[in-house]
Amino acid sequence: MKNESKTGYEVIQDYVRRLESSPGVYRMLDADSRVLYVGKARNLKARVSNYARPSGHSGRIARMIADTASMMFLTTRTETEALLLEQNLIKQLKPKFNVLLRDDKSFPNILVAKDHAFPQIKKHRGAKKEKGAYYGPFASAGAVNRTLNQLQKVFLLRNCTDAMFSSRTRPCLLYQIKRCSAPCVGHISEADYAASVSDAERFLSGRSTNVQEKLAKEMQAASDDMEFERAAALRDRIRALTQVQSVQGINPRGTAEADVVALHMEGGQACVQVFFIRANQNWGNRDFYPRAGADIDEAEVLQAFLGQFYDGKEPPRQILLSHPIEDADLMAQALSEKAGRKVELLVPKRGEKAELVEGATRNARESLGRRMAESQAQTKLLRGLAEAFDLDNAPARVEVYDNSHIQGTNAVGAMIVAGPDGYMKNQYRKFNIRGDDLTPGDDFGMMKEVLTRRLKRLLKEDPDRSKGLWPDLMLIDGGAGQVSAVQEIMAELGVSDVPFVGVAKGIDRDAGKEEFHRPGARPFALRMNDPVLYFIQRLRDEAHRFAIGTHRAKRSKAVSATPLDEIAGVGATRKRALLAHFGSAKAVSRANLADLKAVEGISDTLAETIYDHFHEKG
Repeated sequence: MKNESKTGYEVIQDYVRRLESSPGVYRMLDADSRVLYVGKARNLKARVSNYARPSGHSGRIARMIADTASMMFLTTRTETEALLLEQNLIKQLKPKFNVLLRDDKSFPNILVAKDHAFPQIKKHRGAKKEKGAYYGPFASAGAVNRTLNQLQKVFLLRNCTDAMFSSRTRPCLLYQIKRCSAPCVGHISEADYAASVSDAERFLSGRSTNVQEKLAKEMQAASDDMEFERAAALRDRIRALTQVQSVQGINPRGTAEADVVALHMEGGQACVQVFFIRANQNWGNRDFYPRAGADIDEAEVLQAFLGQFYDGKEPPRQILLSHPIEDADLMAQALSEKAGRKVELLVPKRGEKAELVEGATRNARESLGRRMAESQAQTKLLRGLAEAFDLDNAPARVEVYDNSHIQGTNAVGAMIVAGPDGYMKNQYRKFNIRGDDLTPGDDFGMMKEVLTRRLKRLLKEDPDRSKGLWPDLMLIDGGAGQVSAVQEIMAELGVSDVPFVGVAKGIDRDAGKEEFHRPGARPFALRMNDPVLYFIQRLRDEAHRFAIGTHRAKRSKAVSATPLDEIAGVGATRKRALLAHFGSAKAVSRANLADLKAVEGISDTLAETIYDHFHEKG
């Protein structure tokens, strides 16, 4: 169904005449077939007919209708299916007029692995494929690390890998500082270690009082037996357990498992604060800033947030909301189907749950206030960039490039991105330098390769510049030579309208004496105390930090690489098996065919492939 000759409500009227009264999802598209909006409906004909009226719409909806050139429809069996499909499509397509959750990372968990006689406790993120018990989610990696750090003090569980565990001949430093019971060298029996694991799981399940009482009894018994060193160690473990609970702050007695979701809106911007309550413990909070607008109400923002936030996450048994949403029953049903158990949506008015929501709302209000203040300062600095470099408008997307290498080895390029909301870290990119013909340490050549790859990708992915991927300003680390190299690349690719500036450190290579180079213009400098200069220095430092970090990671990987990495069919698991069996890659290279076949997980065919890799056939 497509009508090229008209746009606006007249196009929508044509579709309404042919629509059925069934549940489903509709998409509104512009003249270039870009998705403007995705919505769901219990009755498609009735819902879409609301857009067919020439007046009576908010400014946002009126603009959306005016841009609509065609529509697409997908019918579903139920409205619940339509809701789930709608949120999935919104996340995929990111339509211009929908409320969008822009930051949607996964959350870490604590994993007590159960595939070893002495289970390991560790941080886990991603699919729950490993055998063991998962506890979470936690709001951030920092929240997990703090909890793990304290749990090690209390329960003395190992966090080393199985390979490290099996290779130990004496206790590691963690045993010396009383963070591990050293099961690797037999300092604790399997039964006693299992009891510690059980205590840790009881604590993570919310039964911390039982754990404290047990430790207190053990401490008293040790004291009565005059085992004062053991009693002191148990005292320290009780203190560490108390510290875990105090760090967590809010520990509600009557709320065992819930997400507290609170919204604050101001000036067309929104902040949603989410607190994770699990096992009667606060496992951290996180703020989100969904894309909203001045004419969108709280119910619509919160409903859109819930659908997108839980699209790839398991919902808890209760979700405590600061505002009611329109389709609360439908959302609860959809989340219950996803979780395979009942999920409740509540807007508490009194009691402990209401206090939790009030606290989260206060956090949302304060977070949004700070963000708006920072955004105003950032906008002012971006206007300053436009004035300094003669740009027509303040740049909405600034890309900064840097290289890192040691005498040409493990060379990488890095790109960071900044805009009105600060650093856009999900847009950062790293480039492994591939040029075999480059002279080691050739910064010009490396920058040319990075910019060539970047611009070619932009020309391929966003040729009409409609997705907001193109930079409004590029800052290059370097002077006239780098600028000349970039100018040459742009001429070759036919890109002439992207402003770029080379940032050189000046004669003495001191911060504050930077020189700026532009094509066809004399180098110039900014005043020493100019806020724009400080802003550029921060951007350059962030690019340098990202480039150095990427280079170190690549160098570390190269150091740990072995000849086994070059053999087809030898992945991480088989590599570990070979190294555990022979002790080193060198020993693998000297092994005979029969010995290779004896390694667990190595087939006869793969053994021959490994043998042939190290022994050329005569």
